[in-house]
Amino acid sequence: MPGFLLEVGTEELPASFLSDALVQWQERIPQSLEANSLKGDVQVYGTPRRLAVLITGLPSQQPDREEEIKGPPAQAAFKDGQPTAAAAGFAKKQGVELDALSVRPTDKGEFVFVQKRIPGRPVAEILTELVPQWIWGLEGKRLMRWGNGDARFSRPIRWLVALLNETVLPLELVNGSKTIQSDRISQGHRVLHPEPVTIAQATDYVTALKSAFVTVDPEERVNLIKEQVNAVAENLGGYTVIYPNLLAEVTNLVEYPSAVVGKFEPEFLELPTEVITEVMVTHQRYFPVFKPGSFEQELLPNFITISNADPKKSDIVAVGNERVIRARLADGRFFYEADLTKPLESFLPQLEKVTFQEELGSVRAKVDRIVKIAEQISSQLELAESQSQRIQRAALLCKADLVTQMVYEFPELQGIMGEKYALASDEDAEVAKAIYQHYLPKGAGDVLPETLTGKIVGLADRLDTLVSIFGLGLIPSGSSDPFALRRAANAVVKIVWFDNLPINLDDLLKQISIDFAAKYHKDQASLTTALQEFFLQRIRTLLQEEKQIDYDLVNAVLGENDPEYTERTLKDLLDVRDRALYLQQIRNDSTLDNIYETVNRSTRLAAQGDLDTKQLEPTTVVRQELFQKPSEDALYNALIESVPQTQAAQQTRNYQLLVAALTKIAPAVSNFFDGPDSVLVMDSDPEIKRNRLHLLGLVRNHARVLADFGAIVKNL
Repeated sequence: MPGFLLEVGTEELPASFLSDALVQWQERIPQSLEANSLKGDVQVYGTPRRLAVLITGLPSQQPDREEEIKGPPAQAAFKDGQPTAAAAGFAKKQGVELDALSVRPTDKGEFVFVQKRIPGRPVAEILTELVPQWIWGLEGKRLMRWGNGDARFSRPIRWLVALLNETVLPLELVNGSKTIQSDRISQGHRVLHPEPVTIAQATDYVTALKSAFVTVDPEERVNLIKEQVNAVAENLGGYTVIYPNLLAEVTNLVEYPSAVVGKFEPEFLELPTEVITEVMVTHQRYFPVFKPGSFEQELLPNFITISNADPKKSDIVAVGNERVIRARLADGRFFYEADLTKPLESFLPQLEKVTFQEELGSVRAKVDRIVKIAEQISSQLELAESQSQRIQRAALLCKADLVTQMVYEFPELQGIMGEKYALASDEDAEVAKAIYQHYLPKGAGDVLPETLTGKIVGLADRLDTLVSIFGLGLIPSGSSDPFALRRAANAVVKIVWFDNLPINLDDLLKQISIDFAAKYHKDQASLTTALQEFFLQRIRTLLQEEKQIDYDLVNAVLGENDPEYTERTLKDLLDVRDRALYLQQIRNDSTLDNIYETVNRSTRLAAQGDLDTKQLEPTTVVRQELFQKPSEDALYNALIESVPQTQAAQQTRNYQLLVAALTKIAPAVSNFFDGPDSVLVMDSDPEIKRNRLHLLGLVRNHARVLADFGAIVKNL
């Protein structure tokens, strides 16, 4: 079966574009083939100088296919049973005889149809059409034009290889006066093999390039880099950390990786470890080397870099890298020593000159808001005075390091340096740690703050950002979220859930919104509503994606456009989490099946009554003198017995008590509907009807303490 190779040779591609392009091709090319009734094993390759795809197992041509083609309305195609000009024209256009036409009904009346057998096209013909789409369809940031044409790509395209087995597939990429024609000639490593590489047939690609010192498979380069880096670190008497982002970047910066060892003066080790690793990893793309068994990851005065040069010249490469890192570390030492000459608190006035957001003012103004919100949270939690004071202090200092020289030069160290400078300024250890931890989690999967002080300051910071940005109308839409508000709201919910903080988020949002609306002359009610809806969306996503709760059970605990459930959810985030987890548990163990039918049937009928959804006590809303059947008395008595259990479940969040009560009620409900003493709920007497709907409404209300059973799908 045919194998097809496409290689697009370029000037050096940015690592980020190469990574994205590989993902796009891996997804789109199989889809493109399938859309043309083709299948094959697709393997995507890439290095800084090339993008390639090798497709094996392709058929020589598409399979033939049957296609039904819709023609004119039957009324226009036939008159008195005879074909009209419309029918003749349609048949001629489709290349069939008139007797091949058929008439059948559709939603819009009867139409003429014809069944055609369409022969499959040769795969070479189809690939000639698809390849330009694959190339020009790649998306990326800052695509460029080159030459005098309008073609846009990440970097100039210099050569094109297109082989179907051993035959060159004739293709042209036209860019103004420049035309790039396909061939079998590729290029090897720029330094180690500057000569052209001739590829005899498509499946020789990986081997042919490897002989020219080019490892085209990114996964193979990843493994080579990890092996080399770990081996070198071990030879140095230490170990390294394979940072995923760093590994991904260096993998896409080299074609023939070789690990190079460098060193720097031990005196630089007096700098905080985070400063040195930040310089190495983020700015220089080096792997640091740590002492084995070190408690706080003590460094060795070495680093490892991945070179794309001649391995025989590693000493020269090392000298250049050492010169660069020496200068960067010297800068870091200067900034660090300068910052330590004054206490962290003294940097606060400089925050007045740093803009948080144009309409919201300075970072110093934001700090004041964080302090106030942190105080509101502390008050809600009824914390001890000493704890509240630490929270206030941490909130005041949490952004002070932003104007230090070190963080100005290395923004990624925000919070990290704040903790170190706070300790150097003799601040409380928990205050110092909170300055760093209030930024946590920084993204999905990141660790959460450990200290209560860090948690409260982190919540206050994010709630201020959310209310303030929402207050300006800058609500995230689609994939646009420049202020990372989704991430901020997720972090609020995760912190509350992880540490079981009994925070009333609804009250906090209202309090903060009132303050914001008063200062900036905004409508507080609409702002609060927008924030409530946003948090409900985030809670829904977290329950489904992180807690693995079925979608209908999430709907059941959140309610669908139900203000009572909305308020309840935001007032008690722990309760909505526990109800969702418990619902999933009783679905998994089939307990839910035992109560679903009776509760759901009661819920549907109760909607036709007028009983308040919060009412649980039968004695105040049900009139016993209107009972006509023993089943009514039995249900009434079962409901009275259930009240204490339901109330206990509300107070303790032990919903097993509630489900036990509903399970006990279920036989009485079944008998009420279908037993020998069953009743007609919708009785002709309006008072009897209302009384019976109240009984069912009480069943619904007890169940509503757990969830809206009307939203649950049976046997999902």
